[in-house]
Amino acid sequence: MAVLVLGGAGYIGSNMVDTLIQNQEEVVVLDNLCTGYRRAVHEKAHFYDGDIRDKALLRHIFETEKIDAVMHFAALTLGRESVEQPLKYFSNNVYGTQIVLEVMQEFKVKPIVFSSSATVYGNTDQATIDEATVTQPLNPYGHSKVMMETMMQDVAQSSDMTFVALRYFNVAGAKKDGALGEVRPRLIPTILQVAQGKIDHLTLYGDDYNTPDGTCIRDYIHVSDLVEAHLLALKYLQNGGQSETFNLGSSKGYSNLEVLEAARKVTGEKIPVDIIPSAVGDAPVLIASSEKIHKILGWQPKSSNIEEIISDAWQWQRQFPNGYDVRS
Repeated sequence: MAVLVLGGAGYIGSNMVDTLIQNQEEVVVLDNLCTGYRRAVHEKAHFYDGDIRDKALLRHIFETEKIDAVMHFAALTLGRESVEQPLKYFSNNVYGTQIVLEVMQEFKVKPIVFSSSATVYGNTDQATIDEATVTQPLNPYGHSKVMMETMMQDVAQSSDMTFVALRYFNVAGAKKDGALGEVRPRLIPTILQVAQGKIDHLTLYGDDYNTPDGTCIRDYIHVSDLVEAHLLALKYLQNGGQSETFNLGSSKGYSNLEVLEAARKVTGEKIPVDIIPSAVGDAPVLIASSEKIHKILGWQPKSSNIEEIISDAWQWQRQFPNGYDVRS
C-alpha cells in the first residue's frame, strides 16, 4: 500500500516525500511540473508526470499502486496571478480536487491530508488567528482554498472519507542538508538572492504599519516543522481520527525588518533595501494560534526560529545558486 503525494515535486511536496520515505513509507508522486521540479523528487518515489484533472491517469495510479492515503499539495498559489486569471485557479485547484475526491471514493480510499493556507482568513483585525476566525479571502486563490476545504467537509459528512486541512502561515527554510529548498519568489528567498548579488536590492512594502518598527509582522514556520505536522496528521487519520482543520504556524511574529536583520546576520552581507508605500489592505500583524494542533496531534515546532529558518535557506541557495538549474 502507498501514500499518493499530489504536487510532490514542489517545494513543500518534495520535502514531504523525503520525510515519508525516511519513515519507511511507500510513496507515489503525481505532479505536472508546472511549478515543481523532477530533480526534487526522491529517487525511491514512484513518479508520474501528469495532472490531477486527468481522471483516467488517477484511476490508473490508484489501481496500479494500491493507494491507501492521499496528501494533496497540488495547487496554484500566486495571489496576484489568481486575480488576473481566476478561471485558471478554479480549474486547477477546485475542479482538480473534485476529480481527486471522486477517484478516492471510487477506490474507497478514506484519508486525505490537505495543504490549505492562512490566506483563507484574508485581512482580519485579530492579531492572533485561531481556527474559529471568519474566512474572508481577498483573491481567487484564497477563495479556491475555502472551496476545496468545503468540498472535503461535505464529502466527509456524506461518506466515510476523513480529512485534515492544514492552514499554513509563512512556510520557509530548507531541508537541513541543503538538498531541498524554495525557488518561489517569497520574502526570504528574495532577501537571500540580494545577499548573493543576483538582485540589486530588496523592495519592502511599507514602514508605516502600526507595529514597533513600522513594518508588518508575520508568522514563519520551518518547512521541516510543517512536514512533521503533515506526518502526524496522516497517522492520526490512519488511526481513526475524525476530520479536522488546523492552523499551522510558529505562533511567533517577526517584522519584515527583523527578518532582514536576521538575514544580514546569517549571511554577513549588507543587503540593501528600498522601502516603498505599503500595499493597500495589508494587515499589520498576522500570527497563528496553533493551540488546537498542539492539543490534538501533539505537534510543536522545533526549528522555526527565524535565524535557523534563514540559515537553512541560505545553505540551500548557496548549493543551488540558480535554483534547480534546469526544469526536468
